[in-house]
Amino acid sequence: MNTFPDLPRTGPRCRPRTAVKALVAVTAVAAVGVGGAWGAGLGPFAGESGPDPEAAAEARAFLADWAAGRLPDAAARTTGPDRAQEVLSSFTSGLDIEKPVLTAGEPVEDAESDGRAVTVPYTARMPVAGLGTWTYTAELPLRKRGGEWKVDWRLSLVHPRLSGTEKFRLEREEAEPVRANDRAGRALSAATHPSLGPVLAQLGRATGGGGPRGAVLLVDRVTGDVRRTEAAFGRRTHEDEGPVRTTLDTRWQSAAEQALKKADGKNAALVALRVDDGQILAVANSPADGFNRAVSGTYAPGSTWKIVTSSALLLKGAVAPDDVVDCPRYLTVGKRFQNVETSAHPGATFRKAFTESCNTAFIGLRGRLGDGELGEVAARHFGVGQTWHVGVPSYDGSVPEPRDATEKAASMIGQGRVQANPLIMASVTATAVSGRFHQPVLVAGTEDTTRTEPLPPRVVGQLRTLLRATVTEGTAHALAPLAGEVGGKTGTAEVSDEQENNGWMVAHRDGVAVACVVEEGVTGGGSAGPVLHALLSAAPSS
Repeated sequence: MNTFPDLPRTGPRCRPRTAVKALVAVTAVAAVGVGGAWGAGLGPFAGESGPDPEAAAEARAFLADWAAGRLPDAAARTTGPDRAQEVLSSFTSGLDIEKPVLTAGEPVEDAESDGRAVTVPYTARMPVAGLGTWTYTAELPLRKRGGEWKVDWRLSLVHPRLSGTEKFRLEREEAEPVRANDRAGRALSAATHPSLGPVLAQLGRATGGGGPRGAVLLVDRVTGDVRRTEAAFGRRTHEDEGPVRTTLDTRWQSAAEQALKKADGKNAALVALRVDDGQILAVANSPADGFNRAVSGTYAPGSTWKIVTSSALLLKGAVAPDDVVDCPRYLTVGKRFQNVETSAHPGATFRKAFTESCNTAFIGLRGRLGDGELGEVAARHFGVGQTWHVGVPSYDGSVPEPRDATEKAASMIGQGRVQANPLIMASVTATAVSGRFHQPVLVAGTEDTTRTEPLPPRVVGQLRTLLRATVTEGTAHALAPLAGEVGGKTGTAEVSDEQENNGWMVAHRDGVAVACVVEEGVTGGGSAGPVLHALLSAAPSS
């Protein structure tokens, strides 16, 4: 619990960068206010009956100083500098207010003041840390004394209800964990599925049924009795609303969390979703209580992205699976590119280049695609880069048009500025083997604003064949012992000279697509391969 005290605190919590941002915001608003004043006839050519423009300018300067955290400067613009600084400081820190945005309105002259009193209304948007924004309106009274305009200090100019008898108090409530069930009505919790901790927290905030709650209260200064609630944040979960019904499957979730133990303590994440409708069956992260990297992470997808690159090439007939494309050890396009372990496959077909994940072969085909074509195919057929409504905050991918030949070469193999995560790559895999993109969802019934076109059956057939061959005769051979039609693709993504490569693998089996990334896993087959083998071995039929 924090209170707005009568005595000054140790000073405003003001960070220089925050102050600059707040000042920019208010300055921009002030500029609009100036334009409005001139448009209303308040400039130097205004009639004598209009408010003095210097009064409005002083009001905007006061608001700018206050918003930027320059409280001594703001206080110096008032008729009571010492008390003003004390109150402004206590108000901001006592209510955990950060980056206030204060917008001046049109000034109004006091008709009986002979031009020496002006009132400037303003709108205050006060972000209360971790809760939300408290918005209210107030007024700044200004008086001209000795030829200089000053803000006529009084408590009510900070807020109309702030007075000598009443003050504000911030109260926070402990967040209730969101109640959620899986697709079969089985209860989900971080206690039984630790990896769901960050997911359930996000789900609570997204549905309004959990997350932080609190209120700004007007209270009696002496007794502390609550007079009214000025602002309330969050909402209480009502028992009769019932738990949130998710698309998750506790059996898949358990298998996913167990499988991530194969990552040997490295940061890792995986997603499993249904091919026919995009419903998410499992989301797992390691560490379990950290960032939801499976859905919100941003990674170069490495050679798993060759699924999209192959789709773009096959769609326009720029290559066929049996075409010879060659696979040299190195290829220089502004910088030297090489294959994993500097392998080479002279006279390789496109099929061989895919199954062996040959970087140089794919880079050598870059001239057969237009500069923006890879991104267009990713968006049009795979939904990548469009806005997804998953049910929790998600990163939905980025495939910007390359800025030069080197970046274009990198994008062909999922490097450069191409960004994805396990959710995206599981969806890419599902689209490749079904031919149709389905927006991934964690909560059934979420909005879908994506617009995509299906892949032609010819291309789908070719992609399925390539993915299957990668398991039976290529780099995804870790999945070969599994029964059924299992297709997969590995990926090794460079991060920096100081870090080991990230390891990737995507796969599909029995109507489910999965994707895994292991940070600093060195190779996809060696790090993500064992994870997905463990997952698909233990997961139920779906």
